[in-house]
Amino acid sequence: MNVLLIGGGGREHALAWKISQSPLLGKFFAIPGSPGIANFAECVENISINDNAALVNFAKANAINLVVIGPEDPLVNGLADELDAAGIKAFGPKKVAAQIEGSKIFAKRLMKKYNIPTADFEVFDNPDDAKIFIQEKNIFPIVIKADGLAAGKGVIVAQNLDEALNAVDEMKTFGSAGNKIVVEEFMDGEEASVLALTDGEKILPFIAAQDHKRVFDGDKGLNTGGMGAYAPAPVVDENIAAQVEEKILKPTIAALKAEGIIYRGCLYAGLMIVNGEPKVVEFNCRFGDPETQVVLPLMESDLLELMDACAAGNLADKKISWSNQSAVCVIMASGGYPKAYKKNLPIDGIAKAKTLGATIFHAGTKLLNGELVTSGGRVLGVTITAPTLREAVDKVYRCVEVIHFDDVHYRRDIAARAL
Repeated sequence: MNVLLIGGGGREHALAWKISQSPLLGKFFAIPGSPGIANFAECVENISINDNAALVNFAKANAINLVVIGPEDPLVNGLADELDAAGIKAFGPKKVAAQIEGSKIFAKRLMKKYNIPTADFEVFDNPDDAKIFIQEKNIFPIVIKADGLAAGKGVIVAQNLDEALNAVDEMKTFGSAGNKIVVEEFMDGEEASVLALTDGEKILPFIAAQDHKRVFDGDKGLNTGGMGAYAPAPVVDENIAAQVEEKILKPTIAALKAEGIIYRGCLYAGLMIVNGEPKVVEFNCRFGDPETQVVLPLMESDLLELMDACAAGNLADKKISWSNQSAVCVIMASGGYPKAYKKNLPIDGIAKAKTLGATIFHAGTKLLNGELVTSGGRVLGVTITAPTLREAVDKVYRCVEVIHFDDVHYRRDIAARAL
């Protein structure tokens, strides 16, 4: 099976690493890929992941059997639709289904209509109206979200009135994504992420992971794309996992179907566990980052086989088997992230970390004159699996400490909540 992977971040590196283990794999390409992905696939850097026509042409020219779409942008831009029209299987939902991430308003209204548990909310297309509502409500903390895609940063939890009013103004910085705003109640609980594969009928949930969104230890500072993760997350016990499947995942796929939408691919449910009950914080239309970097190392099944079955609509007889180990991923970021940060900083110590047992996923790296350098805010995801979570945490930080680039920043409390 010839495969084309779209994307070049840490999530895509983890997908490439796992796909490469499949005996079904023939030729393997990635657009644009990364220095890490280049160990598994031929990387093609001169095509944009947002140029649907060029991607379809490449897939045709290289006899691609399955296109695995990593990031949300190409999904929201309808890449899966255009591949399908060309007779090429795509792993990832079509444009109308990808709205579940592309528009928070679409997702919230769907949940409200079909009684899927989530926070109460109001929608505004005028910032002044949003401010009046917040002032009248006068309950804090309160959550302000941009409707559209904002690279994981379009959500602000405001602790008081001034912060909330400023957050409404800040939505403008996300361009068209912030034209409409969702204001919702703050849910106080513990977060967890559950990914699931679905062909529009059958749902295969993954083990739960917990992401760490805030940039600093103790969940302080700005929201990021994710500073680390671990799995399995003990907050999602058997009881909660059953609730997630029966009250959230199955009803969501059924709700989409009732709206005439067949969802095929990975559905990511970002959850808040409130008093023993899961509620949806947000849905994503693709694998989570960095959750993928901890769930895939624990998956014992053939991911490529599952993705192909998903895309073909025949997941019915498939199952996923899991290791009983624990996995931890620590994101090594550039100082200043998620705001301004330096690029092109030389990275060293990766080889040594690998000898200590780490699997290193490249999130924002490139080769400059043959040398590995930083090229993004999140640079590396350092992942360890071990028999216990405690061992995995101890080991992962030993590995992180041997990797260096100037002004490196990482959280030192990944998985502390579980321990």
